[in-house]
Amino acid sequence: MQLHTHTWGEGDRVALLIHGMMADHRTWRRVGPALAARGYRVIAVDLRGHGASGRGAYDPALFAEDVVETLPAGADLALGHSLGGLALSLAVDRLRPKRAVFSDPAWHLAGPAEGMDPELFARFKSAPRERIRAMNPRWEEADVDVELETLAVWDEATALVLGRLVGTDLLPAAPVVPSLVQIADPSFLISPERASLLEERGFEVRSVAGAGHTIHRDDFDGFMASLEGWIQPLRPL
Repeated sequence: MQLHTHTWGEGDRVALLIHGMMADHRTWRRVGPALAARGYRVIAVDLRGHGASGRGAYDPALFAEDVVETLPAGADLALGHSLGGLALSLAVDRLRPKRAVFSDPAWHLAGPAEGMDPELFARFKSAPRERIRAMNPRWEEADVDVELETLAVWDEATALVLGRLVGTDLLPAAPVVPSLVQIADPSFLISPERASLLEERGFEVRSVAGAGHTIHRDDFDGFMASLEGWIQPLRPL
């Protein structure tokens, strides 16, 4: 499936952004311009079932196929959050970016007892502003607005993918390209034990202190700081 995309910047380097469950390209409202300011042409997708992209069957392999079909191979940077991190890990051998960043990737989902109930995720589509604000006290008001807008166009059937992944170990055996795993503090997806295992397998792992799962909205400055050395420095004015 050819996905809807949004682009920031006209730099001579290319950065790819892949969002997580329930979101779309608008989740990167600050990240896209920030990378553009560092000289990137930034391309963000709406995964199938999200944003302005088409609907259909939902499966991690299909998310990855769509990304490969839509995005250019050989980009300077590819960054995926949560479900987008999983999709990127399944596509990275074909996309072959120079560097990959996996932001709190969905590589291990616990069961309903730990809050990973697909039905609860699906029902979140109708969450009111007050609940979103209460769950995300560090978000800017614009991020709450974006969350409501993206939920309105999200196909909640994508959440059923979670049920098929519960208890499955999807940690990559090794990085295909130089790779950073960026984790929340604490992360409900990447435990300290799994973080250590990823380091043993050759991934660099960095934690953003106090940030929740959507690191780039919980602590934008911490998110960008944790990417230093993995992205271009700011261009001089």
